[in-house]
Amino acid sequence: MRVTRILAAAALGLAGSAVLAADPDQAIRSTLKALQPDLPIEAIAESPLTGIYQVQLKGGRQLYASADGQFLLQGYLYQVKDGQAINLTEQAESQGIAREIEAIPASEMVVFAPKNPKAHITVFTDTDCGYCQKLHSEVPELNRRGIEVRYVAFPRQGIGSHGYNTLVSVWCAKDRQAAMNRAKAREEVPPATCDNPVSKQYELGQMIGVQGTPAIVLANGQMIPGYQPAPQLAKLALEAK
Repeated sequence: MRVTRILAAAALGLAGSAVLAADPDQAIRSTLKALQPDLPIEAIAESPLTGIYQVQLKGGRQLYASADGQFLLQGYLYQVKDGQAINLTEQAESQGIAREIEAIPASEMVVFAPKNPKAHITVFTDTDCGYCQKLHSEVPELNRRGIEVRYVAFPRQGIGSHGYNTLVSVWCAKDRQAAMNRAKAREEVPPATCDNPVSKQYELGQMIGVQGTPAIVLANGQMIPGYQPAPQLAKLALEAK
């Protein structure tokens, strides 16, 4: 999904081709579909800002539009309440990301869990990533603090890369945890193939805005880009459960 491409098209005046309609939902959809036919629109509803509609895209991304569909806006909408600025866009995006992550079956992840988890994190990982390896070395400490670590695949170099092939071998191993441990220790993982979710998870990561690894998603959908030390990460995970 390329939201910037949509807005670039709008800037060129393509939004003027939208069909005006009495129904804001229809007008906004007409504009967006004219700009990008495959745009994954999940819902359109009035935003807290009078006269502006909020467009929820699959994966959590948000756009804003006028009722007639002639004006589009990408950016953050804040509400000032009790002297504090609340980022409403970020809240909505996190909720959308959380829904996407929770829809991933546990059977399609590589999970390192303590006996009695207090919270969990979902980590988009690449076995060739140095900071992913560093984070993995702290998984035992995260488990000790009650944090379940759920891995999903994100081969940074794309489909067919060395990282992609290694991740496929990890997901297709009889013991995924052992294979992940080997990969993160920079040891060779025996090649294996099977019906696996690596490509699907890579596409999901791109859709929700993952740009590098590790990308850590808390239970509330908040995304933390990059490595965080175990004590700090555990604290964030417990606060977000």
